[in-house]
Amino acid sequence: MSGHNKFSKIKNIKAKNDAITGKIFTKIGREIQVAVKEGGPDPNSNAKLKNLIAKARANNMPNDNITRSIKRASGELGSVNYEAITYEGYGPAGSALIVEALTDNKNRTASDVRHLFDKFGGSLGATNCVSYLFSRKGIIIIPRGTGLSDDELMLEALEAGADDCAMYDTYAEVITSAENFEAVKQYFEEHNITFDSAELELISSNYITLPEDKLSSFLKLVDALEDNDDVQEVYHNVELPEEEDEE
Repeated sequence: MSGHNKFSKIKNIKAKNDAITGKIFTKIGREIQVAVKEGGPDPNSNAKLKNLIAKARANNMPNDNITRSIKRASGELGSVNYEAITYEGYGPAGSALIVEALTDNKNRTASDVRHLFDKFGGSLGATNCVSYLFSRKGIIIIPRGTGLSDDELMLEALEAGADDCAMYDTYAEVITSAENFEAVKQYFEEHNITFDSAELELISSNYITLPEDKLSSFLKLVDALEDNDDVQEVYHNVELPEEEDEE
C-alpha cells in the first residue's frame, strides 16, 4: 500500500494548490451535479452526495458553490449534463494508469487524454487493458492524536468492518472493501471518531518502480492529466520515492 499512500499525499498537496485557483472546486462541483442527478438533492437520502459535500468542505469549498452545484443539477440554474468516462492506458516503462473523467463533450476529452498519453511517452489503451490490476477500496484518513491509541484505533477499525489500518506519522489510513465503506464510515461517525477524508479509490494490487528518467516523464503525465478540467481522478501502479512526500 505504500505506493498508494505516497501518491495520496501528493494528491492532497496538489489539491491545496488547486483550491487557490478554484480548479478543485470545479471538479467537485461536477461530481456533486452528477450525484444529484443520480440520487436526488437530499444528502440524507443520497450517500454519494453526502460524501461529496463533506469532501467539498474539507477542501474549503464555499457553501454557496455547493448550493449552486446542487441547484444546477436540479435544473434551477440551467443544467449541463456530465457523463462519467473511464480511460485506461500505459505510461512510461509499461506503468498502468486509470483516468476517471466527467465531461460534457466525449470527443474533446478523449482527444485531450490521448494527446497527453502520447506526449509523455505513454499510450491510451482499450477498455479493461489495465483495470484488472486494480480494485476499488474505501480509504478513510484519521488524524493521529485524537484520543485513541494506535491499538485502540486498530481495534475500532476492525470492529467497524475495515480490512486494515495502517499507521503513519500524523495520520492513520483505514482500508475497507467497497461494500463495507459506508458502514465503516457510519461507525466512525456514530462513535465520534474524527476523520479528515473518506473516499472510494482504485488501488493497485502490485506497485512497480520506475528508473529515474522514466519516473520524471510519468510524473509529468500524471500532473498534465490532473490539470485537465475534465479529469477527476488519476490512479496508477507506480511506487513513488520518499522525497515526493515532502511538502
